Amino acid sequence: MVDFELLFGPLIESSQAIYFLYDIASRRVLYVSPTYERILGGNVEYVNEELPQLKACMHPDDLEFLADKLARALSGELIEDVELRLKHPDGSRQWLCLTLMRVNGPNNETYLSGTAHDITRTKQYMDNAHKYNAKKNATLEILSHDLAGPLVVAQQLAEHIAQQSLAYQDASLNELVRLLHETCKDSVDLIRDFVDQEFMESANVVLKRERLDMVAWAHTLVEEYQRSAQKLDKHFHFVAPNEPIYVNCDKNKFEQVLNNLISNAIKFTHDGGNITIKVEPLPAGVGISVLDDGIGIPEALQPVLFDKFTKARRPGLRGEKTTGLGMSVIKTIVGLHNGHITFESVESKGSSFRIELPVLASLPD
Repeated sequence: MVDFELLFGPLIESSQAIYFLYDIASRRVLYVSPTYERILGGNVEYVNEELPQLKACMHPDDLEFLADKLARALSGELIEDVELRLKHPDGSRQWLCLTLMRVNGPNNETYLSGTAHDITRTKQYMDNAHKYNAKKNATLEILSHDLAGPLVVAQQLAEHIAQQSLAYQDASLNELVRLLHETCKDSVDLIRDFVDQEFMESANVVLKRERLDMVAWAHTLVEEYQRSAQKLDKHFHFVAPNEPIYVNCDKNKFEQVLNNLISNAIKFTHDGGNITIKVEPLPAGVGISVLDDGIGIPEALQPVLFDKFTKARRPGLRGEKTTGLGMSVIKTIVGLHNGHITFESVESKGSSFRIELPVLASLPD
């Protein structure tokens, strides 16, 4: 008979993952691979004595999250990609990713087996990528605002000159004015097309969900706009509780949603106006709102606002072009997250868009 333990032993012991086996009845770790010492700095001989210290290093929110996953694993479900945060006594921070599964022994003993990977570098990379992406999107909006603004003014001047030059019947002058007008218009359209494409091109990609603190994440994104408030001539406000609110969502896709809503608020809010991003807990979810005191949406256009290629598309206050796809894409992405979006708007007073998403499954009593 093949001794699988003998064959797989060297692989497990040299693996980058921690392998473990936990006895439910005795509440003790029966086996942990040597990688435990390298990744967590413990001693395999004293792993059971070190468990309380390891538990004390875990983020309180993650302890509750882990308890829910353990209960599901013990019911027979394979649990994968459980991400946990550790803060060690020396101040260093670490991320672990767990896989958990119930195993029944030959005499009906019940064990919990699993693996743990150190994903600290990956999480640090993803956090930096998120900050970069948030800054990139805010910068794109600022650049489009700064670049398109003077061109829109030139376009409007060309229209005025064209009207004034009609009386002179000067074909050469009229042609030059026409070229100026068309060049400005094409340039503005090119700028907006580029920004719209950056905001919306990933809408058809399959969602990659992860556990996300919506409060901290949204705050990081809004900070980029707050830093650029003077350039955009808008006031950005962020309202949220101090406590985290966890959701299960695709961070990149939802960033696309929030950026698009903020972008629209910028387009239709006068200089010196206010844009507020609000995150609030709900009984079974989280609410994310984007409010402005801009020009609002005409009542006749509101019923078709979320239609693809909607007739509700309008140029911004500076003539910014819109494809009409934005709100349709937003509704699609929110729907894929099992959420829904609503809005209220009054002309000359502003608009309020509200997204409601379900939070992570509640813990058993």
